[in-house]
Amino acid sequence: MKVLITGTSQGIGKAIAEHFLTSGHEVYGIDRQGASIVHPSYIHYVCDVRDYDNLPEIEGVEVLVNNAGTQNGDDIDINLKALIRITEKYGLQPKIRSILNIGSASGHTGSEFPEYCASKGGVIAYTKNVALRVAEYGAVCNSLDPGGVLTPLNDCVTDDPALWQEIMQQTPLKRWATAEEIAQWAYFLTVTNSFCTGQSIVVDGGESINSHFVWPA
Repeated sequence: MKVLITGTSQGIGKAIAEHFLTSGHEVYGIDRQGASIVHPSYIHYVCDVRDYDNLPEIEGVEVLVNNAGTQNGDDIDINLKALIRITEKYGLQPKIRSILNIGSASGHTGSEFPEYCASKGGVIAYTKNVALRVAEYGAVCNSLDPGGVLTPLNDCVTDDPALWQEIMQQTPLKRWATAEEIAQWAYFLTVTNSFCTGQSIVVDGGESINSHFVWPA
């Protein structure tokens, strides 16, 4: 299938692109940085997802994965507004089979930084909107909402023993996901799945369901 993924130069986006490539798909990547993937079935476009006037023309996208994101003050513009524009440009057309938005468990819990969790909460609502609209094409749209993932962007906490211990106390499975595990979920929700739609799947090792119940012994 013809697959378009945003934010493919590192982390989760790169892992998703590589998973699709090893599974025999034709992959197009959009990222502000240069390509970090070399593969005969991969085409890379250096472009900011907010640069709407210069987005590449890619016709007939069958799978769209909105992965590009940030946590630096441009959260609403990149995580939500650009995601919407990318989807409206590439995803709302008859050849689309699946759209996946990479959200965050923070969109459900309200944790982390204000604009970040707000942007990811918006992704959850927009996912439902798109699912209703692409249903006419027989397509599905879901969001995949990870908790902690082992990527370079999170080195500031994974490399700090005290912070890491505190985080693990909140995570029932006592570990974070690898980018490759998130890629497996992305592939399942876009290629294997053909009926689940309008849903937001939380993959966070149980962190968001963790509860410290206090009661007399």
